[in-house]
This record gives sequence, structure tokens and C-alpha cells, in this order.
Amino acid sequence: MKIKPKRYIVWSTDKEIDLDNPWLRKWYIKQVLINGRDEDIAELDFNEIKNLLGELNLPQDIRSLWEDYFGSQK
Repeated sequence: MKIKPKRYIVWSTDKEIDLDNPWLRKWYIKQVLINGRDEDIAELDFNEIKNLLGELNLPQDIRSLWEDYFGSQK
């Protein structure tokens, strides 16, 4: 699936991103978690975020927020 990301999420390109490519999908999720708005994050698959969290190079405050969120889901 190809998407054209919103400019405030990905400002480095105007090209479509192929979310079927695992590397690009992971990169896009990271960009949304860092730069996205509530409505952008709500469109992501939270199970996928949970599974990828250890692989994403996120700022500590954002990583901690998601670790706390998923920790409270137990």
C-alpha cells in the first residue's frame, strides 16, 4: 500500500511511501510517533507499535510514554 505522508510528518520527501516495504513501514511509524498528531497516531496499528517498540530509535520521552501505555494494558 502506497501513501503520500502529510507534510508535517515527513517533510523530507513529496514522494509516496510504500508501506508494504518493512523498512519503510517501520520508518514511517517512527515518523508518525515523533511528528504526528493524535489523529495520525490513532490510525496506526497499536499491536504493530507494541511489537516494533524495541526496534524503533525513539526519543526517550516518547519511548517511555509507549512503554507505560503498553505496561498498563496488562
